[in-house]
Amino acid sequence: KLPLTVEEIINFGESNRELFIKSSTYSIIPITVTEIGLTVSWIFSSDPKSISFSVVYQESEDTPLDQCKVLIPMTRCNSHKETIRGQVKVRNPGIYTLIFDNTFSRFISKRVFYHLAVERPVIYDGSDFP
Repeated sequence: KLPLTVEEIINFGESNRELFIKSSTYSIIPITVTEIGLTVSWIFSSDPKSISFSVVYQESEDTPLDQCKVLIPMTRCNSHKETIRGQVKVRNPGIYTLIFDNTFSRFISKRVFYHLAVERPVIYDGSDFP
């Protein structure tokens, strides 16, 4: 899967996407960001049971995995009971990867319904001041 760009996420609109994650596997959503100051946010739920979730940062595709920075450690989410929301502020250009991990489940595949959004910071320039 090719990494998503900020423009592709903006073009998502309000629709949800779906991932099918087989038992004992994981899925990743790499997001390539070139602009600092953006906020990348996500909302997801899973069916039929919980899923583990993590976010890692990679400076470039060439950066070895052991040098990636873990922004959100792998956490088991009860996303089958409640919607999980989160966001990360882009401090450096690079690849921000969302990881949906089902490796703990030996028999049950999961569906993850997710929505991504990108917000640019509002910069007040004082132009509307009389």
